[in-house]
Formats: sequence, C-alpha cells, structure tokens
Amino acid sequence: MSNESRPIAYGDGREALLAATMRVTARKGLRGLTFRAVADEAGVNNTLIAHYFRNRDGLLSAALEWSADRSIGAADLSEYATDADSFREHLVRNVLGDPDIELFQFEMILEATRRPELQPSVRELYRRYTAALAAGRTSLGADDNPGLNRAMFAALDGLTLQYFARAITVEELSEAVQALGIAVGTPSRL
Repeated sequence: MSNESRPIAYGDGREALLAATMRVTARKGLRGLTFRAVADEAGVNNTLIAHYFRNRDGLLSAALEWSADRSIGAADLSEYATDADSFREHLVRNVLGDPDIELFQFEMILEATRRPELQPSVRELYRRYTAALAAGRTSLGADDNPGLNRAMFAALDGLTLQYFARAITVEELSEAVQALGIAVGTPSRL
C-alpha cells in the first residue's frame, strides 16, 4: 500500500497504524516490522508513527494493548455464559476469528523473553485474558479460583499456539477445549 493510496482523517491515523503494526508483525515477524512497512500498510507517512508513539517500543506496547482490546471485546463471552457448550464454542471461535491478533501477540510474548522492557505489557495482556476467562467461568457458576483460571488460560494459550503452528487441527483444538472443561471437574461449566 502506498502512502498516498488513501486519505486518513485526523485521529484515524493512530488506529490505522496500530492495525497495520499487528498485520505486518503477523506476516513478517518483528524482524520485518519497520516504520516504513507499517506506514505503507496503513497508507500514511512514516513520520506519523513518531508523532503518536515516539519510538518502536511505544508502537509495540500500544499495539499489544490495542490487540487485546479487540480480542477480548470480540469474545464477549458473558453473552454465552448461560450455556457451557456455547461458551466453549465461542471461545474456540474467538481464537480462530482473527489470526493476525493471535500471531502478533505470540510474537510480542516471545520478544518479551528477550526484552524486559516489554514484559509489563505482556503481563497485562495475560492478566486481562485471564480476567475475561474468569468472568465467563464465574457467570457459568464456576468457583472463582485464580490459580485454576491461570492454568486454564495457559492451557488455552498453548492450544492456540499449537493450532497456529499447525500441530493440531481445529477439531483437535475444539476437543481439547471440551476436555479441559471436563478435566477441571466442571463438564457443564468450563
């Protein structure tokens, strides 16, 4: 996409840059993430990145928060909290809904293992996801057990990574999510 390909309304540039950061990272990894690649993907001038985010780390942290907002917001699992089967189905759909979000977040998680300055953003990402899962489980009548919530999200996170690495199929992902609910003693309450 060329920088002149479409006009960006004032205020839309930030959003376009965040979405572009996620897409570029999902396709090329963090090694392929340059200001020029992001600006080209967003259809804006690359100086806009420094205007909004100051530097690459500011852009990455903001994009991670933005991606979590989209992912958690898209899930809205509370809507399905009255039916465990529907809850599990929508949990799997959320994982598969926007692969770029998942891939971007995995790239950021891995990068945080090498760059401590990114670790607070990754900790917040996990806190938010675990809280969303806990809220859904509580709505289904399950006990609020922080350790179990973390363990369940870790299992879901690992299954998602396996799915994107093509180590398991979508059917195997769905079966594993079903088994996870049964394994914690709540066959009707994930």
